[in-house]
Amino acid sequence: MNTRGGASLKQTETKEKDMGIDQFDQFSDDHQKFKIDNRTMVESPSPVSAPVGIFFSVFFSVVNYLLTSWREKIRNSTPLHAVTMTEMAAIITFLASCVFLLGFFGISFVQATPEEEEEEEEDEEVTVKSDVESVKQVVEKEVETNVSSQEDEEVIQAVVSGKTPSYSLESKLGDCKRAAFIRRMPVGYVQIPVGIAGPLLLDGKEFSVPMATTEGCLVASTNHGFKAIHVSGGATSVLLKDGMTRAPVVRFATARRAADLKFFLEEPLNFETVASVFNKSSRFGRLQTVRCAIAGKNLYIRFTDAMGMNMVSKGVQYVLEYLQSEFPNMDVIGISGNYCSDKKSPAVNWIEGRGKSVVCEAIIPEEVVKKVLKTDVASLVELNMLKNLTGSAMAGALGGFNAHASNIVSAVYLATGQDPAQNVESSHYICRRDLHVSVTMPSIEVGTVGGGTQLASQSACLNLLGVKGANKDSPGGNARQLAKVVAASVLAGELSLMSAIAGGQLVNSHMKYNRSNKDVSAKH
Repeated sequence: MNTRGGASLKQTETKEKDMGIDQFDQFSDDHQKFKIDNRTMVESPSPVSAPVGIFFSVFFSVVNYLLTSWREKIRNSTPLHAVTMTEMAAIITFLASCVFLLGFFGISFVQATPEEEEEEEEDEEVTVKSDVESVKQVVEKEVETNVSSQEDEEVIQAVVSGKTPSYSLESKLGDCKRAAFIRRMPVGYVQIPVGIAGPLLLDGKEFSVPMATTEGCLVASTNHGFKAIHVSGGATSVLLKDGMTRAPVVRFATARRAADLKFFLEEPLNFETVASVFNKSSRFGRLQTVRCAIAGKNLYIRFTDAMGMNMVSKGVQYVLEYLQSEFPNMDVIGISGNYCSDKKSPAVNWIEGRGKSVVCEAIIPEEVVKKVLKTDVASLVELNMLKNLTGSAMAGALGGFNAHASNIVSAVYLATGQDPAQNVESSHYICRRDLHVSVTMPSIEVGTVGGGTQLASQSACLNLLGVKGANKDSPGGNARQLAKVVAASVLAGELSLMSAIAGGQLVNSHMKYNRSNKDVSAKH
């Protein structure tokens, strides 16, 4: 937005505020005038002016006459209902005097004393002042809201027309929350049911695992696996690797020149220099490895660091700027060349790992397999061999030697604010079972800071696990713990599903728990 437009908008805002305050002052004057007129009406003289003594005399005289007359009737056995004209007049006079006296004393009772009137006036003045302030605040707030809405509309139109780049909203507006609101403009939210499975006994500690899913049996099935693991003494886990990757693609005029950069990066002394450049991008930056792959004159450089995706990308940008000074003829095609590889199912992630590489294991006694899982060890081992190993190989699976790991991974990811698309590579694992059950997952990509983890519901789920935010004692420790929980949850889910299949319970369970004839949408 230009300066002239901003000045005009400010003048409009001032004008609107002045108009609002003028209207408010007029309201205040009218309110004061009404208060004075009303007080004049209240202070007008009372219409009661007849002598009170006369009515008291009449009242007692009439009462005395009626009592005397009725007593004589009782002595002479005369019926009381035989009323004479004199008695009728006395009764009417009695009622009239009662009405006057009650009215007189009633008015005197409700009329305030001078001191009370002064207090009421003070209270009324305080009330008027309070009303004045309230109305003034409402007027000013309404004016500010209208101006703010107009400004937002102008900014949105500027972004849509291309006059203002959306990426520069923070710097132009000076308000990150407002910039995020204008950029996103959410139209609503999709609710996903969240269940709690557990307790999971992992490495001697219990966890309640949140799972967001629309599949009816998933939480119950995983919980069934947790029970089998818990009564067997719990599961143990080991973090093998911790490194997020980003792999830009660069191009040279010849393949020879691309190979020169490959050899340059593989030289230990040069790697130290590149690492120092990378680490300057963040106080937590620690470049671990650099691996290169050549395709003709194109070079793919895979950088690995334990930070999150955005921070790794920032470090890579620093390195690319440095390399261009050393190799001026290098052309950067893209910050990501798919050799990373994110949200896909490549062999490089299966072989080298990406994110957190975790192995989790548990020993399930035969009696637990029979009593809790309702099957036997021999059937479970045979099914695992034919389904997870041979069947997956027949299907040409790449890292998918499992029953339904993606179910559990997606449910935990959605509940804790992770990127659900990264379920693809995070579900890679191989499962082996006899009495020793284990999962090996080389590519669990999770974080506990930024992104979806900042949302209220997802923050609550992370707090439930005790891994919200950064770990002050060990940077990245919360994310590593979350990865272990994911692996253990997959172990439980696999154990439960495979047992249900081996025991012939799968179809019956789904027909019973995963079908509903109720339309719950009508209630919302």
